[in-house]
Amino acid sequence: MTSNTAQQDAAVADKMILANSAYADGRHLAARQSIYRWQQPQYDLPGIVVEELAGTSGIVLDVGCGNGKFVSRLHTDCPNFQVVGMDISAGILADVEKPVLVADAQALPFADDSADAALALHMLYHVSDIGATVKELARVLRPGGVLIASTNSDTDKNELDELWARAAGDVLGISEGPARVSLSSRFSLEKSRSYLGVAFENILVRELPGTIEVTDPAPIIAHLASYEAWAEQCGVPFQETVSRAAEIAAATIATAGSFRITCLGGILVCRS
Repeated sequence: MTSNTAQQDAAVADKMILANSAYADGRHLAARQSIYRWQQPQYDLPGIVVEELAGTSGIVLDVGCGNGKFVSRLHTDCPNFQVVGMDISAGILADVEKPVLVADAQALPFADDSADAALALHMLYHVSDIGATVKELARVLRPGGVLIASTNSDTDKNELDELWARAAGDVLGISEGPARVSLSSRFSLEKSRSYLGVAFENILVRELPGTIEVTDPAPIIAHLASYEAWAEQCGVPFQETVSRAAEIAAATIATAGSFRITCLGGILVCRS
């Protein structure tokens, strides 16, 4: 499988792409989130975050909050928290429960020791300097504060990587096409401890394995199509590859009865 990892990694952390395309609104993020409706076992991720914040009170910063899935749950379940949602994209914050701030995770507009907890959920792979951002998150936390981060394993959804490479190869007329853009690889579950360890001594990893099984290719195609913001980095005609992937997925379902995807994500609870 061929790839241009350096170019793809740079694009995954490109602020212009993030703010103006990938997360200009919640459409693409919602498409990626929606595939988990078919995962077994089911995980209540906001509920897990609430559980891990037990014993915490005060100011909670959701850094890179996206469409506000976790902000909403914290407002509902933890009314004693002062929750602030932040994202680099003003557009995606439009429907997030206030207060919200447009802010860069690498330069948080908060004083030292001013927050009791911070969330960095599936977003640290989007910052250009991951280590510096981890230190910035630690800076704003009070002594005894907690950082909750999340990401996926390097092995997560490998079946979709293989589907993309096969479809891309068919479009290009070669045996195996370029790899699709990987969002989490820059800060994967396997790499996360070394990054978080620059500022946190106590890191608890909670792995969340599962299997997605679908009998309709639509959720798979919606997931693949949600990477449209990085189409230029794919090295293959994007829409043609998505269409070919739909045909392959439909054929697999017709033959095997379903399309199975192996997932592995994780929550990391960090204390200094």
